[in-house]
Order: sequence, then C-alpha cells, then structure tokens
Amino acid sequence: MAVAVHSLTVSESKRLIAKGVAQLPSVRRAMGKGLIAVCKGTTNAYVLEELLGQSIQKTGYVLGATIPVKGAARASLLPGSIPEVILRDGRPADDLPTVQDAFKVMGRGDLVIKGANALDYDRKLAGVLIGHPEGGTVGGFIGRMHGRKFGLLIPVGLEKQVAGDLRAAEVDLLSAGPDRYTGPSLWVIHGEIFSEIEALRLLTGAEATQIGSGGIGGAEGAVWLLVKGTAEEVGAATALIESIHGEPPFTEH
Repeated sequence: MAVAVHSLTVSESKRLIAKGVAQLPSVRRAMGKGLIAVCKGTTNAYVLEELLGQSIQKTGYVLGATIPVKGAARASLLPGSIPEVILRDGRPADDLPTVQDAFKVMGRGDLVIKGANALDYDRKLAGVLIGHPEGGTVGGFIGRMHGRKFGLLIPVGLEKQVAGDLRAAEVDLLSAGPDRYTGPSLWVIHGEIFSEIEALRLLTGAEATQIGSGGIGGAEGAVWLLVKGTAEEVGAATALIESIHGEPPFTEH
C-alpha cells in the first residue's frame, strides 16, 4: 500500500468536490436525460462550472454566506447576482427560471444539488441554516423529493464538520421559540454526502482520511488528508490534487 499526505485550502476542496460531482454516475445519467437543479451556494458555483464546462461569476451564485461580522460589506465581497441554473438533458432549461420552478416538475431520476452549512460525516448527516420563514430552498423541495422520489446530492467540504449532535442542536433551536431566539434555524437533511473523500475515491480509487484542519494566510478552513491505496491510485490522487493547488480564494475570482 502506498500513502501520501496533502493539504487543500477551502477553494481547492470546492474545486476537487466539483470535479467529482461532474463524474458521478447519477449526475452523468441526469445530464444525459433528466433535470438537475443546481441550488445557489459557494461549492455549487464550482459544481456548475464543472457541469457547464465554463467559468461563471461565482460570487453571484450565492444566497446565504458566512462572512466576518466585522469586515468588508457583503456587497463588496459578493457583487452582483446571476440566475439559478436548471439543466435539462445537460443544457440550461430556459423555461424553468428558478429552482423552485424545477422542484414542481422533477421526478424519479432527477437531482437536486444542494450545499450545506454543517456536516456530521460519520452519521452522513448535513445541516442547513434556515433564515426564510417558509424554509428557503430546502422547504421548496423536501416534501416533493419524498413524494416524487427524485434525488438529493449534498456537495460539502470537510471544513463544515461540526462537533456534537446535529439533531440535538436542531431540536434545541426549534424549542427555543421566537421569544428567546431570533437567529437562523438548523434543518438536518438526508441525501448523498459528497466530500473530498468521495471525490478522490471516485476520480482516482484512493481512500482518504482527514487528519487535520485549519491554517493561516489563506489556508483558514483547510484540510489535511491522508491518502492511501495502490501506487497507481495514490499517484493519480497526488497528480489531481497538485493540479488543483493554487485555486484562487472564492472572493478573488
């Protein structure tokens, strides 16, 4: 068995995940025949680039985003806004201008691609912070997903891993009530988790384990990965990661 250790900044991880998403069999099938609703989000901006095969204004493909409380204004960090993209048979569906429109007609074999704010990797659970009174994007598809049986893919980086019990936190926020708490709620969702680990496995066959997190000088939120497999698999993973190194930070595109 061969081993290697690599670090990835947040933007590098997003690019790796996006490359993996574009090669997932379920995604390839829906790109050939079906609907894919690419919800707005920072990781999904990279996913959309990989699916379209072209660059987009990534800072405009964002809804909620965490920025420093005392820092640059949101408008300066995330200028502009571009329309949501729904793909039908691999091409933009101009008759479906929003993901909410797509949710109404999606069915078996179709996919919603939605990012997350929190990740419990061991339990394969993801959490989304909800500020909209009707549940936002998740509220628009969760019932229809169960009724119509379309899929949910959750591209999310290991930087989003959280300590503690996501379900317990969800209950605590719901039980607090508006008199004691007015911030966002937490919605724990079920779907196919797709992180750097899944991306490397799919694209190279190598297995990865997270062995560290954090950094400075632009590596805040970075992850360290132990990569293992055959010499060929680890070599392929190393070449892939090295090709992604240098991906600019999200707000510097």
